[in-house]
Amino acid sequence: MGIRTGAQVLDGLRDGRQLYMDGELIKDVTRDPRLAGGARTMAQLFDLQHRPEFIDDMTFTPEGSSERVGLSFLPTRTQADLARRRGMYKRWHDHTAGMFGRAPDFVNVMLSAFAWGADAFGPYAGNVRAYYEKARDGDRIATHSLTNPQVDRSKNVAAQARDLAAKAVRETDAGVIVRGARMLATLAAYSDDLLVMPAPAYPLPNTEEAKPFALGFAIPMATKGVKLINRPGVIQPGIGSTHDHPLSARFDESDCMIVFDDVLVPWENIFVYRDIDIFNNIYKRTHATPAMAHQFSVKDVSKAEFMMGLAFSLVRMTRVDEFLHVQGMLAELINHVEALRACVLAAEAGAQMTDIGVMSPAMGPLGVVRFQFPDMFRRACEIIQLIGAGGLVMAPSFAEMEGPLGEDVKTYYQAAAGDASTRIRLFRLAFDATMSTFSGRQQLYERYFAGDPVRGAGGLYLGYDKEPHVRRIHDMLDRFAAEDLDRR
Repeated sequence: MGIRTGAQVLDGLRDGRQLYMDGELIKDVTRDPRLAGGARTMAQLFDLQHRPEFIDDMTFTPEGSSERVGLSFLPTRTQADLARRRGMYKRWHDHTAGMFGRAPDFVNVMLSAFAWGADAFGPYAGNVRAYYEKARDGDRIATHSLTNPQVDRSKNVAAQARDLAAKAVRETDAGVIVRGARMLATLAAYSDDLLVMPAPAYPLPNTEEAKPFALGFAIPMATKGVKLINRPGVIQPGIGSTHDHPLSARFDESDCMIVFDDVLVPWENIFVYRDIDIFNNIYKRTHATPAMAHQFSVKDVSKAEFMMGLAFSLVRMTRVDEFLHVQGMLAELINHVEALRACVLAAEAGAQMTDIGVMSPAMGPLGVVRFQFPDMFRRACEIIQLIGAGGLVMAPSFAEMEGPLGEDVKTYYQAAAGDASTRIRLFRLAFDATMSTFSGRQQLYERYFAGDPVRGAGGLYLGYDKEPHVRRIHDMLDRFAAEDLDRR
């Protein structure tokens, strides 16, 4: 089949899935006003792959095939391959200002890493490779659900008194029956498939009680017994104009709890089953983490560039860029962008060939992005709030331009460098990016989407090679001591 058009993507989402939102079953996510904007954005991303000026930068033709497929599935055998994939990620995430973070390339990259290192899945290696080819050749959209419901976070999932997490309850000749729930499936409303895999930050204990939770599989979103509970949308009903919430109206990805009501997962869709060692180590053995970090770091560059451009536009509108303290804040945003770009390029320059024959970007620079970007993004929101000041609060609905007070609005909402129409649209965009419910969700997403930052920081410290640095300090102390003796 090869790359799909946006129209084909939208048609594929009309599959009878059981998605509930605000207490009702959503019959068509492509038409429901709370979800249609995200669906249109997804369609636009797929249409970009077909544009003649982008097709070579966003697609490739696998060996033995005549059909073009998405470049996020490209095997990275060289540093040049990493750079090619970077260009594809950037194209998609520039289109969404980095705000549609779980565009399909994220899971595509993870799935690709699993396929190239499929031997790490033991008896289910063939299933992993087959699903990778199905997703690649069919241009399928997948979301993943890695974590369990928050019930008792002081205990591992196998030791919790309330047995709510998704687990295998029995086997049949056809497959494994799964019951319980998983979270947090971002993009579930717009995905064809659901990928259930381990959460790297939450290993299972090596006990019999934990084995039913050691699961990995992929199923279509409309599978019988799969129910999706979508959180409320970030755009409120009854808004005056879509210009009032331009990001919320387009880039709300959705986040779902997935309920498995005795769902049959066919054996051919199983990737991990009752194997604690594979469950706990699959990301390390497939080198999936650096590949995924490369993707989301490029997304972060797009997002930082958007926030910087938004700030530049705001200060020019009212000419506050003449003030030195404002220039200082803008310099912070410039430094964010340049630091993130440098980390991505350093990761590619430091890439090394792995034991599975894949060129893996250096994790050190990408780890810096992982830990620093959440603070960068929150600071960018703060800077734009400081720059916009009361103007962000006082920006009216764009609908006022055509209302009874339209002439007053055109007169009193002008700015030094723009008419009222331009100013209102710009300030509403800034409000949506930094102060709305959409922005709050973005800030929380950046804080946690790559895993628990506290656990991640602990893992970074414990895994870091500290000995050369400690040795250097003691060598210096020894040298200083010897120099003191010489002076005597």
